[in-house]
Amino acid sequence: IAAPPRMPPLIEEDLEEDIEDEDFPNSSISIAHFNFNNSNNDEEQGKKKKAKKEKKERREKREKKKRKEQKEKENVKEKEKGNEKEKKEGSKEVFVINPASNLYYQWLLLITLPVMYNWTLIIARACFEELQHEYLITWFFLDYICDLLYLADMAFRTRTGYLEQGLLVKDEKLLIKNYRDSPQFRLDVISMIPTDVLYFVLGLDYPEIRINKLLRLNRMFEFFERSQTMTNYPNIFRICTLVMYIIIIIHWNACLYFSFSKAIGFGSDAWVYPALTEPEFGDLLRKYSFSLYWSTLTLTTIGETPSPELDSEFLFHVVDFLVGVLIFATIVGNIATMISNMNAAQAQFQARIDSIKQYMQVRHVSKDLEKRVIKWFDYLWTNKKAQDEREVLRYLPDKLRAEIGMNVHLDTLKKVRIFADCEAGLLIELILKLRPQVFSPGDYICRKGDIGREMYIIKEGKLAVVADDGVTEFCVLGDGSYFGEISILSIKGSKAGNRRTANIRSIGYSDLFCLSKDDLMEALTEYPDAKNMLEEKGRQILMKDGLIETDPANLKPDQKDLEDRVNRIYNTMEQMQAKVKKLLADYEKTDKKLKERIVWIERYTGEEVDEEDEDEGQKEAKEGEAAPGKVEEEKKKEDK
Repeated sequence: IAAPPRMPPLIEEDLEEDIEDEDFPNSSISIAHFNFNNSNNDEEQGKKKKAKKEKKERREKREKKKRKEQKEKENVKEKEKGNEKEKKEGSKEVFVINPASNLYYQWLLLITLPVMYNWTLIIARACFEELQHEYLITWFFLDYICDLLYLADMAFRTRTGYLEQGLLVKDEKLLIKNYRDSPQFRLDVISMIPTDVLYFVLGLDYPEIRINKLLRLNRMFEFFERSQTMTNYPNIFRICTLVMYIIIIIHWNACLYFSFSKAIGFGSDAWVYPALTEPEFGDLLRKYSFSLYWSTLTLTTIGETPSPELDSEFLFHVVDFLVGVLIFATIVGNIATMISNMNAAQAQFQARIDSIKQYMQVRHVSKDLEKRVIKWFDYLWTNKKAQDEREVLRYLPDKLRAEIGMNVHLDTLKKVRIFADCEAGLLIELILKLRPQVFSPGDYICRKGDIGREMYIIKEGKLAVVADDGVTEFCVLGDGSYFGEISILSIKGSKAGNRRTANIRSIGYSDLFCLSKDDLMEALTEYPDAKNMLEEKGRQILMKDGLIETDPANLKPDQKDLEDRVNRIYNTMEQMQAKVKKLLADYEKTDKKLKERIVWIERYTGEEVDEEDEDEGQKEAKEGEAAPGKVEEEKKKEDK
């Protein structure tokens, strides 16, 4: 046996390199693909050497890239590990103040005091020299207490948490970084610059060097905003805050007026402050009170002040007038808005009463009934029951609304026997569907024989169960009582059905919670087990009272059951009709296929199928086509 021809060594090496380089994956290379002609060997070898070099370069590049990628991945992993270690070692959960806590609010109150001190007294001490000299030690003591509070506030801010993705951050480094990156940090640092060292250069008569202490004003604003949210009287608080701002502006203007008069010269004309040589105008209290009076007259544009004489006085007066116009517009606008907000509910309620009064006058309603309607509205307003609970709570999310409802109505709903052992989810659904209703004295909540569409729970008031004559009282229902719970369940076999079995009348004004049958059934669709349990409880209550029919012969057929059965039969008929149509369609397809096969057999064998067989097939097809019509005729007969 002859040995197979051997390839040239260069070609074998090149082939091995190609296979190693995965240039020919999963492919078998035939020897016939190569040229073994010795005359062309040199050229082929040169080409293959070049190709080999190129492949080596490609391999080296790929290897370099892989090495770089591996190094980068390793570096990233090392960095991540280092960061995790730093977080584990460096992240320390410290005591954190929640911005929504009472401690934070109390601190805001404390830090507001030095802010207001600096905003009111620094300007006064700078303009009234006697105030600075007479109480110098007191001012130094208060100044440095305020500085200590400012410093403590900076430390407090580094322990104040903030929310990130809904969670309170407690990491010490993150808290410090958050405060350091905030714009308020720069203002706090500027406010802590020790400008008091300038006292040694300028002397003690220049308290205005502490003007940088006014940069903590945002803490006061934050306190006022938080107080406005927390108080039960936000409109009154807004008015008080507005008045305080106006007083501070008038105070600053009074101090500037006195200082301006000092620069021009006391008593130089009628516009400036009078000369200090007069005894009545030399007292410190008189200086401030006169300046405050002048500032109030000017800014409020009420009353007359002496006309200015110098150009500088005219300019000062013009600026005061402009500020006064802005203050007056702000006062009028804010107070008008606040008063309208305070009376918004009353105005809306009064508009409702007026529309009903107008309707009763147009429809010529009797005076007695009109008085009853007006008294009912008066009762709602005086007892603060004019608001619709659903309208008030509709802005809250479902969870908070459910919690409020459980807090208010859960104990009341659990008093009802059939709801005593229900699961919490169903009780929450029912609580959200309770509607408050108020009945006047003498109003009938229900009458005997009425169809029961609601059940009632008494919140406040008294109801009487009366006879048909309306005089005889059988019993009195008080707070926490309930009625109508059986009629809304529509229990099978109930002798009363869904009819009311008694007359119930309100003795005085009564507050009731109403739960409609539709709302109950809507809630029970998601709780089928609870529905069965409630029906069983209602059946037991009726059996205990002897109000349920136990004899099956006397049970009346339920209209709903009959309708359900008819609907089921109709649905099954439609399904059967669809199946028949599908079978007929399948029959036609198979018939065509069989005919095609018969034609092919005839061609192949040369024989023909008898005409009788074909006629029988056509008859069967026609009968199949006529079958749907027969089914429809039979269905119409059954319906008739």
